Amino acid sequence: MTKILIVDDHPMFREALRSAVKFSRDDAEILEAGSIEAAHEVLRDDPGIEIVLLDLSLPGTTGFDGLMFLRSAFPRTPIMIVSGLDDPKIVHEAIRLGAAGFVPKSVDKATLAKGLSEVLDGSVFVPPELAQNADGPRAASRASDIADLVANLTPAQMRVLQLIRHGQLNKQIAYELGVSETTIKAHVSEILRKLNVVSRTQAVIKTSQLDFEAIAGDEDAVDS
Repeated sequence: MTKILIVDDHPMFREALRSAVKFSRDDAEILEAGSIEAAHEVLRDDPGIEIVLLDLSLPGTTGFDGLMFLRSAFPRTPIMIVSGLDDPKIVHEAIRLGAAGFVPKSVDKATLAKGLSEVLDGSVFVPPELAQNADGPRAASRASDIADLVANLTPAQMRVLQLIRHGQLNKQIAYELGVSETTIKAHVSEILRKLNVVSRTQAVIKTSQLDFEAIAGDEDAVDS
């Protein structure tokens, strides 16, 4: 059973989002909070919450204050932004500040379901129509720039990326490397952040021009 916290100050939207979540995860246990303070209390009292669906526009918060506050207090709990704002600059900044996903409030149930699945699997999710612009000027288009980004990965992250490029899922990677799936999820999140991409697919595409085996070498140790 997946435990999900919805944070929004509008009861009607919380109910609509609850319905959308149940569309894909009918056994999910859903908790609600109408403010950042209430969300903090719920997360503090229930460490079993697996994901937070957070509205950016909440009373008493400005800009990304709510996201940064919860990220600081509960760094291991992924936060997916569900917002009425869909400006690519806002999307990019939310991801840069640690959001694990971003979907507009107008998104259809199928897209929300996909976002939940990817974030819970350790990826960063943004709908394709927003993801295309989410990297903005930060995206590195030349192979040399991409190689510089890959060089920032730890040996463990490079090994995980290598297996992602081979099409393996987190569970398969964890089995092959003999570590927990939680460890792999953490590595995947860091890989996406360091490569300035928002999905595993983008990571594969972005590194497709590199001789990755040569770059990765024999470094295949992954900390558990």
